[in-house]
Formats: sequence, structure tokens, C-alpha cells
Amino acid sequence: MPVRATKRGDERTPLHGEYDVLICGASFAGLTVARELAGSGARVLMIDRYEIGEKQTSACAAPTQWLEHLDLMGAVQQTFTDLLIHVPGRSMRWTLPWTFSTFDYRRICALLRSQSEGSCDFETAKVSGRTANTVHTDRGDLSAPLIVDGLGWRRILGAGANVQPPDARLSRGLEIHPHSNGEDLELWIDPKYVKRGYSWSFPADGELRVGVGSFDPRDHVKEPTLQLAADVGVPAERWQGNWIPHELRPAVEDGIFFVGDSAGHCLPTTAEGIRPAFYFGLAAGRELRDVIDGRQTREQALERYGAFSADHLWSYRWMLRVQHLVGRVTPTRLLPLGLKMMNSKRFVDWSFSHYLDICPPEYALRRPPVPSAQAMPAAAA
Repeated sequence: MPVRATKRGDERTPLHGEYDVLICGASFAGLTVARELAGSGARVLMIDRYEIGEKQTSACAAPTQWLEHLDLMGAVQQTFTDLLIHVPGRSMRWTLPWTFSTFDYRRICALLRSQSEGSCDFETAKVSGRTANTVHTDRGDLSAPLIVDGLGWRRILGAGANVQPPDARLSRGLEIHPHSNGEDLELWIDPKYVKRGYSWSFPADGELRVGVGSFDPRDHVKEPTLQLAADVGVPAERWQGNWIPHELRPAVEDGIFFVGDSAGHCLPTTAEGIRPAFYFGLAAGRELRDVIDGRQTREQALERYGAFSADHLWSYRWMLRVQHLVGRVTPTRLLPLGLKMMNSKRFVDWSFSHYLDICPPEYALRRPPVPSAQAMPAAAA
């Protein structure tokens, strides 16, 4: 796994100042926001606890069209047209209506960073909290009228205390990265590994990303991951784990723009978080750009971005219902029967096309109208 490269000791000099935009978090969402501010002339600072690309937190795969539209194909390792699904007693191969690609985390972060370099400064600093428009870090205080929280599920810059696992609305994932090869993108929906969740194997050009995810954060996933590794025939080495949000949260709060996991933008059921991080990162970045360019006020940007995110609540709730359904039927004979009924090209094309449309790749190429402002329903808060 990557060696820690963040500044230590004498290199961690005091950090302070006032900026036009402060982006907290330098993974997919934060980097995408910075990308949209390139050439704006604003004073933009992006901070993260780690160096850019240092700490991988996912299986690193996304629909290929998104990588094409964002000019990130240089990071692609393998591309897949099929999805191989294993359930107790049988396996099914689904040919997808679009392709899915695994990619190198460090490389894709570097490519995204290059799209904002010269327009956005970067510093390593650990964020601890916020007072109004001032963000507190272990290197000093930083201020800006426009602040983005892309720090992850802890929602550090949000108001009030956050619920922690296992009581938070989180799934639990654990993954190994053995040196090996594979040709198939594989999923297991099998209570042998996890009762409420799924397992996977994502090949990535000389590496297999093999892991187990549980929709119930109380379920431990280390032993199931060891079992899956043994069944796949790979050594259990190079571990990484993460908490994965599975419910949409308000994307604006107390004057802050939340993107990626801090807004619960990770899709329920599939736990796909990279595509939504790109998608909502673009949306937030475009609203911020309009403020910088004088086309709207900060308050208008907050309202429009919040409405844009809330407009996806229906889709996210349906995905969450599917997640709950998987959790109920996985230990029974209903799951293989249900998947058998779904095992048709017509259904696969229909379902996966609708799934892609939740965060469509075309959004990277255009600036669609933002829906009229509406408050996030209380039930989703």
C-alpha cells in the first residue's frame, strides 16, 4: 500500500490566511470541485490530511464514459463489458449496456489535480472543526466565504455532533489487494460471506481488489474477506477498509457546500461513490464558479446546489429500498429465484441504463438547468 508522504516535524509550518474558496478534502469530489474553478482567478486552497493520491479508500472503478468525459482515461487499468454474478447454486453473466473500468488511484488523482494546477494551491492539514467561515486545522486557521466539505462521512464541518458507527447510516467495507490477474468483474450475493451485503473481485492489471461489504455496520467483515480470498485463491494481503454512507444527507448546511461522502452521495445498494463524487463535485464547482464570476450570490449558489442534490432524493430512496430488500432475501431462496427472473438482456439493459442515469456521464460535458430551489425533506436530514 502507499507509503505515508504527508508533511511531518519541521515541515509542518504554521498555515493561515484568507481565501476566496477553501476546499477541504482532496479525493474525487474535492479534486473535481477544484477542476471547475480552474482559470477563475480566485484564490483557491485545497487541504487534506494526506498528500493527493496517498490514501486509496475504494475499489477504484467507474463507468468508462465518466472517465472519458473527464479526460481521465490515462489512469484506466482494465475495462469490462460483463458482470459475473454469483448466488448460492448458480452464476449468471450479464452483458452491460455500458462498460465499467478499474483505474489506478494515484494516477487518476494526479490527472484530476493537473486540471486545476496553477489555479488551486494545496496543503496538507488535518481539519478539526469550523467557526463560521473559519476552518480550524492542526496547522492553523483558514478563512473563506465559500467553503466545501469533501472530507468524508464524518461531515466534520457540519453543525452539531455526528452519529458515529455502528449507529450511523453507514455500510462497512473491507478489501485486499493481492498481486494477481483476472478477466471478470465479479459480485457474490451469498450469505456464506455476508447476510446483508455483497462481495466482489475487481481485476486491475496485475492486482485483484477482493472485498466484502455489509449493509449492517455491526457485522464484522474480516473473517468473510479471508474466506473469500481463500475461495478465489489469492493471498489475503495489502488490506484497506472504509465506512460507506448509504443515505443522502443535505448538501448545504450553515453556509457550507457538502460533496461526496459528506453529503451521503455514495449510491445505496451498489456502494458506488466515485461517479457521484464526480457528478456532485461538478455541480458544486459550477455553482461556485458562478459566484466567483459574479453571475450569482453565495446564497443563490447554496440554494441552487442544495436543490440540485435534493432533486435526486427519490432515486436514492429507491436504491435504499433495494438495499433493504437484498438484506432481507439474501439468506433465503428468494434471491436466486428473483435474479433468475431478472436474467434477461431486456431487463439488464433497462435497469442498468436507468441506474447510469442517476448520475449521467453526459453531465460532465454540459451545464444542464438546475431544478427550482426546494428544501431537503426533513425525513432525509
